[in-house]
Amino acid sequence: MLNVFTLVNGRLFQEEIDSAQALAALRPIWVDLEAPSDEEKSWIAERFGLTLPADIVDDDLEESARFYEEDNGELHIRSDFLIDEESTSRNVRVAFILKDGVLHSVHSEDLPVFRLLRMRARRIPALIEDAKDVLLKLFDADAEYSADALEGVYDSLEAVGNGVLKQEVDDKAAAAALAAIARQEDLNGRIRRNVMDTRRALSFMMRSRMLNAEQFEEARQILRDIDSLDSHTAFLFDKINFLMDATVGFININQNKIIKIFSVASVALLPPTLIASIYGMNFRAMPELQWAWGYPLALGLMVASVVAPFVYFRRKGWLR
Repeated sequence: MLNVFTLVNGRLFQEEIDSAQALAALRPIWVDLEAPSDEEKSWIAERFGLTLPADIVDDDLEESARFYEEDNGELHIRSDFLIDEESTSRNVRVAFILKDGVLHSVHSEDLPVFRLLRMRARRIPALIEDAKDVLLKLFDADAEYSADALEGVYDSLEAVGNGVLKQEVDDKAAAAALAAIARQEDLNGRIRRNVMDTRRALSFMMRSRMLNAEQFEEARQILRDIDSLDSHTAFLFDKINFLMDATVGFININQNKIIKIFSVASVALLPPTLIASIYGMNFRAMPELQWAWGYPLALGLMVASVVAPFVYFRRKGWLR
């Protein structure tokens, strides 16, 4: 999908493109390619003289290939953007190429940050002045999106904490809590990776001296916002570890209750087993051969030896 944006009265305006001739008639500042076809790539090559390699958004690029500047002035940036969905969360690689005042972005799927910027740029006048502003505003929106995702992690962990710490936890509830904690831990890790990658991209832009004074200060402000997120992610990791330990502790308590039942039963049944084994020896001098009440006495002793330990354990509170 090819999305072309021009600047009209300080606002981004999305143009409808259905052919190479339509693209040639425009002077865009941002060309966004979402899973582009070979035909769309050929349009870009013909209009802007830019060849997009097939592996431009591969995740296995070397670190040195993620931020660099060509001899002809092309600026290349590979950065990750977060997608936080209810079912799953993931980081999507986006390739940016800044050439001749036009920002080209290539990614494999639609991103919430891009939708957010398009909405803001249409509503707020003078938000964007050139292609570098588009790139900065994307990173700014990415930082805000990460902050919103962190708030969601806070809310989810609070719900898990209320379920684990304020009521009795059985194995089913503990399993659900562990699954929820694992999901939030994964999301928190992806947020931390996302803001780290955004920080590296902004630092590269500032070192490359491509920004004017106003844009440089805006990049510094975005970096300060990102730095404030680090303490939140660190706190959330600690909270996740605490909830994980608490949940596992409740699981261990439930398992210990089961083991305690078997332990109490084995201790309580040991005396009658001993009595039965003694009376089962069938020696000539045993009471059952010389006394009519021998067997009733043996049965009575076995019952008493079972009841007495249970009474004692109950008074000690070990059966609760």
